[in-house]
Amino acid sequence: MSHAIPPDPVALAAELIRRPSVTPADAGAMDILEEALCGLGFACRRMRFGEIENLYAKVGTGRPNLCFAGHTDVVPAGDAAAWTRPPFAGAVEAGTLHGRGAADMKGAIGAFVAAAARVLARGAVPGAISLLITGDEEGVAEDGTKAVVAALAAEGEAIDHCIVGEPTSQARLGDMIKIGRRGSINAHIVVEGVQGHVAYPDRAANPAPILVQLLSRLIARRLDDGYEGFQPSNLEVTTVDVGNPATNVIPARASARLNIRFNPGHTGAELAGWIQSEARVAGEGFAGRVEVETRISGEAFLTRQGPFTDLVAAATTETAGVTPELSTSGGTSDARFIRALCPVVELGLVGTTMHKVDEQVAVADVERLADVYERIIVSYFKEFI
Repeated sequence: MSHAIPPDPVALAAELIRRPSVTPADAGAMDILEEALCGLGFACRRMRFGEIENLYAKVGTGRPNLCFAGHTDVVPAGDAAAWTRPPFAGAVEAGTLHGRGAADMKGAIGAFVAAAARVLARGAVPGAISLLITGDEEGVAEDGTKAVVAALAAEGEAIDHCIVGEPTSQARLGDMIKIGRRGSINAHIVVEGVQGHVAYPDRAANPAPILVQLLSRLIARRLDDGYEGFQPSNLEVTTVDVGNPATNVIPARASARLNIRFNPGHTGAELAGWIQSEARVAGEGFAGRVEVETRISGEAFLTRQGPFTDLVAAATTETAGVTPELSTSGGTSDARFIRALCPVVELGLVGTTMHKVDEQVAVADVERLADVYERIIVSYFKEFI
């Protein structure tokens, strides 16, 4: 049992903001967090992969193990002169916490650490509380949560349920909880032809029509009409490039990039196979070649409504005074990796300023989020023991 004084969630969040941990830099953010958690009795384990600092901290040895997941890395501040206050000053003024990472998501980390400390101050939990914190959520996400999850799974570490502190709230704290996310696949298509004069097409192989025909076939397919709790999957062409400034030259190369956001009715491998198959068809009889490179950045997942989602929603309503919408909207998050270990939901601060100039959150929201997390922890060990 910890007898340490529970940390102030806003003060801890401000200290984290003062570490300019722009991916992949850590800038001492993990040191601040590790020091706070060790002081509360957590066993802290730094897990470095490549140049990324990660932390897995745990107090208690029994089951169930309730995990909080988050990230200390942030996106760049951009033009610091455009900010009203220095982006990494962690200023607290007039009831507002300012700085890069305030919403996404150092504020939530401060709130959960404070919540766990309050619970532990009243006695040991009949199970375990853990934190899985990465420094690679805003980057390529290869050496962060993905790598930690693989390592923990290989070791047989059991995590029973997880809350990710992403800024899911839309207009009011607690108005939205994410119970799923769409998957994402990127494709880079390159058509290599033979350059030539437009007046002598028989001496060339124009890659542009091949690329246009391929994209037309891909766009024409309606992927689905939606999935339980999910909107229809969508394919978006994000760039088309030929790089040909001349009007009388058949280009040698044409390329395009596209992204598909897909619901659980598909897998990344299935969609990658479909794109490759269409590329083969497009290249039949062409005197050049069509190449496709795909990268699956995350599979779709859904945590279906049940005791865990009901518990999180009820604790939010009781503490924040709002009935949350259970949603699958938005982009990808590290929950896509954690779902391989256990059921996962996402609940955090209002995210209207995340990634923007003058990112900020209300101090009252950070404090209330700590109250919500505390209620979740207490309810969890009553429900799942």
